[in-house]
Amino acid sequence: MRDILVTLLVFGSLPFILQRPYIGILVWSWLSYMNPHRLGWGFAYSMPFAQIVAIVFFISLLISKEKKTLPVTGLTVTWWLFIGWMVISTLNAVFFDDALTQLIKIMKIQLIVFMGLLVMGQRERIHQLIWVIYLSIGFFGIKGGIFTILSGGGHRVYGPPGSFIGENNALAVALLMILPLGVYLFWQTKNVWIRRGLIASSVLIAVSAIGSQSRGAFLAIIAVAAFFWWKSKNRLAIGLLVLPLLPIAFFMMPQSWHDRMSTIQTYEEDASAMGRINAWHYAINAANARLTGAGLESWSPQTFQQWAPDPTAVHAAHSIYFSVLADHGWPGLILFVMILIMTWRTGSRLIRETRGSPELQWMNELARMIQVSMIAYMVGGAFLS
Repeated sequence: MRDILVTLLVFGSLPFILQRPYIGILVWSWLSYMNPHRLGWGFAYSMPFAQIVAIVFFISLLISKEKKTLPVTGLTVTWWLFIGWMVISTLNAVFFDDALTQLIKIMKIQLIVFMGLLVMGQRERIHQLIWVIYLSIGFFGIKGGIFTILSGGGHRVYGPPGSFIGENNALAVALLMILPLGVYLFWQTKNVWIRRGLIASSVLIAVSAIGSQSRGAFLAIIAVAAFFWWKSKNRLAIGLLVLPLLPIAFFMMPQSWHDRMSTIQTYEEDASAMGRINAWHYAINAANARLTGAGLESWSPQTFQQWAPDPTAVHAAHSIYFSVLADHGWPGLILFVMILIMTWRTGSRLIRETRGSPELQWMNELARMIQVSMIAYMVGGAFLS
């Protein structure tokens, strides 16, 4: 039944995508963030729905007479340079075939994001895209929050299987990234029932992030809570509401959760933590040895034998920064960090220029909440591949 429903929804959207290209971005985002076909067990599980939508979107883009504008800024140019450098690092990768396979996946995503810039530059379309992202990832947060409450927090919460957020750590960071978007939607929504739904869903999403038992997410929660308070319109009200909830949530979690979080202080005794540190040393050594890094999909016994302090402890990066460093070398990491810095500066400029303007208040609020999302990404990502 689920397979049939998803198939009908996807193919039913295709005529609308042909008429309006931006709908293709919305449908593609729903498929990519939520992976609804992975919730079934039949023919839809492995159907290339996103590819079908992308093809129809490109056709619609070509035949559409709508004006398309590509923003050329320092940020977008740096982004394109980073993509170009990934191509160069792949051509010089230690394991070229594996790196090329991964690069193709990356390029498909980057291409859709690039095309999205052409058609999503209107307030209502951006608003709809945020709803799609929030509900797609929030579905697993709501479900995970209920599961955490019913199970007393004794089990980890996972995302859709076979996706980028299937693992508990990845899902936790994604949930923390969408929480500020939920706040933005709350500010923008007047319907009292939708606002109540956003409050309830946000609470469950926060509970789910805690229930993931991710230590990186735990640190990100602290950072997000502090920065969200700083970026909020009413700091006093937020403080009075959130501060009492944090200790309640903390003490409601089972002993297994507390035991896992306590290993942050005793990381020298934790094999997983020491494996990450070994992997970070590997990343530095690989980048020092090769200008373009070792290339994508390079984390293997063979490369660890060359560049890791402990060649037997083969471990994933568990850090967006060290992952980029090993895969693309120091130039790749510099470009990656520049993208983050320039995105942040763009948000700060928008906040400054739209302050006090009723017509652009939505942009001010969105920029502030995206910066909170970035805190979740940058802090949580420090411990996540």
